[in-house]
Amino acid sequence: MQKCSSSLALLCLGLLLASVTQADEHDHLYKQDDEVVLWMNTVGPYSNRQETYAYYSLPFCKGTVTELSHYHETLGEALLGVELEFSGLDIKFKKDMPKSTICTKTLSGDDLNAFIYAVQNQYWYQMYVDDLPLWGMVGEVDQSVSPPVYKIYTHKKFDIGFNKNQIVDVNMSTTDLVTLTKDAELTFSYEINYKPSSVNFDDRFDKYLDPTFFQHRIHWFSIFNSFMMVIFLVGLVWMIFVRTLRKDYARYQKEDELDDLDRDLGDEYGWKQVHGDIFRPPNYPMLFSACVGTGWHVFSSVFITILLAIVGEFYTERGSLLSAAIFVYAATAPVNGYSGGGLYARLGGKRWIKQLIVSAFLLPALVSGVAFAINFIAIYYHASRAIPFLTMIAVTCICVFVILPLTLVGTILGRNISGQKNNPCRVNAVPRPIPDKKWFLEPALIVMMGGILPFGSIFIEMYFIFTSFWAYKIYYVYGFMLLVLIILTIVTTCVTIVCSYFLLNAEDYRWHWTSFLAGASTSFYVYLYSIYYFMFKTRMYGLFQTVFYFGYMGLFSLALGLMCGMIGYIGTARFVHKIYSTVKID
Repeated sequence: MQKCSSSLALLCLGLLLASVTQADEHDHLYKQDDEVVLWMNTVGPYSNRQETYAYYSLPFCKGTVTELSHYHETLGEALLGVELEFSGLDIKFKKDMPKSTICTKTLSGDDLNAFIYAVQNQYWYQMYVDDLPLWGMVGEVDQSVSPPVYKIYTHKKFDIGFNKNQIVDVNMSTTDLVTLTKDAELTFSYEINYKPSSVNFDDRFDKYLDPTFFQHRIHWFSIFNSFMMVIFLVGLVWMIFVRTLRKDYARYQKEDELDDLDRDLGDEYGWKQVHGDIFRPPNYPMLFSACVGTGWHVFSSVFITILLAIVGEFYTERGSLLSAAIFVYAATAPVNGYSGGGLYARLGGKRWIKQLIVSAFLLPALVSGVAFAINFIAIYYHASRAIPFLTMIAVTCICVFVILPLTLVGTILGRNISGQKNNPCRVNAVPRPIPDKKWFLEPALIVMMGGILPFGSIFIEMYFIFTSFWAYKIYYVYGFMLLVLIILTIVTTCVTIVCSYFLLNAEDYRWHWTSFLAGASTSFYVYLYSIYYFMFKTRMYGLFQTVFYFGYMGLFSLALGLMCGMIGYIGTARFVHKIYSTVKID
């Protein structure tokens, strides 16, 4: 069987395509007595789903069939720590196999300690038959005696269901508990039984899904509750437009009819007073435009990936969702350049090449930095989560040779198409002093308050997403996720518009960063929720799992913050442009 590694395939093709192998499990069509491959994947503690090691890191023995080469099929599998190794078991399609010995092993001191440690920590393992996952426990602890007795399962029985020439169901049961003692002789064995099944091939993954969990009444109630929040916030913004602004327009129009002396003696206040500074560029325009561009990039990637997941049912293929997400992120890089480059030009920025580099590598650099640090710990633990060197080279090449050039194309288009200023008000040469205001109108407090309602609209969905990633549920309700994304977009837009309107009424024109950070603060509450989830909803322990959890949850929150910040800024920018273009300002 000829294969090439996924990393080499990515370097050759540049499109994150899976490497092609010529085996029956890839077209899922078998003939009588065709070879059926049992792939051994990983083993690890049940409570720490992400802490996994190669199956044969424990002293299990292999079958006698010629071993196939160890490989990663896709980039997504490599990043997810999939460690497929051929079991060496002789399995033929539609051919029953009575109880047969794999090997007989005499336990040495090191082997005994390895198995006892695995049983103590509730290690379990994962395998694949025709891409269908199987799980089993390494052993059990007999607590009825003192000291406890550690036992290991030595027999695996496979019941394989077939529908015509396709495998549609696989079940495994483990028996023959043997006590672990030094110099004990363990006989590992397996058994194969085939039986016809009425399950259609397209429905064979249905048994792994849990409709009662994801379609629980609480899930539906949270969606309904979020919709009610959307209606309330949209109504609130509409009220600001129709009622409050109408009064402001009428008052300002009346003031325009007064002579200069009466106007000067009038009690002027509110958002109109900062018209000469409202379009003043924010501090750190390069970083600001890079954050907005990256937020657009994340939003477009998430939206497209969810649509692909709805159509493609990615849960049926190992690592396919992550591979698709990386491919979409690379392909949508022009969105980053167009939005960030155009905004930087409108803000009067001149160092556009530096802005391009910052925008292209802002998120990849942060992700790579955290992943690189976690990788050191994974290597120390010899965990399968350690990213292979060739995979890191492949990801680097994607960033340098795909994302950067596409961002350059988008930046050039953005600067030429949308880089011209279209502000309805002139900017004063001297900044207007910001008057003192009440404590609850300070930008810092507005920023922290701005993320509460957006978080409230998604935190139930966060529970289901966290459970699918950190526990053992397969997430498949991507229609719900798309709906929640739309709700999050509307809620964040409305909240930041309201927050910015209060800020402008206090005659504070620092709305750029305030609107962005008010939306981005949603990620702060998501990270706080992840801490609660870790402490009360999981049984994770150990340095590796703790660092892995909080490191990648930090990256998840960061990406969410950039996306929500962009949404908040874009909505507020449209609002600000609208109200200042409607009022006639001398």
